[in-house]
Amino acid sequence: MKIADKTVVQMHYTLTSDEGAVIDSSEGREPLQYIQGARMIVVGLEKAMVGHEVGDKFDVKVIPSEGYGEYDERMTQEVPLDVFQGVDQVVPGMQFYAQTPMGPMPIRVKSVAGDKAVIDANHELAGKNLNFAIEVVSVREATEEELNPQGHCCCGGEGECKCGEEGHECECGGEGHKENCDGQGGCGCPNHDKHHGNG
Repeated sequence: MKIADKTVVQMHYTLTSDEGAVIDSSEGREPLQYIQGARMIVVGLEKAMVGHEVGDKFDVKVIPSEGYGEYDERMTQEVPLDVFQGVDQVVPGMQFYAQTPMGPMPIRVKSVAGDKAVIDANHELAGKNLNFAIEVVSVREATEEELNPQGHCCCGGEGECKCGEEGHECECGGEGHKENCDGQGGCGCPNHDKHHGNG
């Protein structure tokens, strides 16, 4: 069976930077499983998976516009250190979650100088090429339950679905979901990785 929309795919992968540094890999772990066409992986990789079948090994370079987006300086901001309540020491690289109208958003500390810090809401891989080495492990048709899971934050249901520890509502629309989920946490679901099979 070839990879097409509504198929469940298992794959091993290694993600490297343009400099050759390994960013992430499934080596030594279970293969990554996702549903083709459901935007569970970055769009550039999903496009490249189409037509492949079990046993295929291939490389994919995903450009930023089809990965985690271009780096946007407007998503950085200088803030006083006292906004980090309950933190003994703020250092570059620390990650926090900020409450936004879209739900919790990951924020990284880019730099610290004096009593101020520069925070960055860009994804850590924004503006970077993603170099994948892929091995397709299995391909099968998705079940109806997998395509329309109950309690999933990108369900195809009507009205509101609730997921996460605190009854998170993502307001799924009648045409599937609200189109604010980008497959990398954009729907604001606090358990996004669990629901999307990324963790």
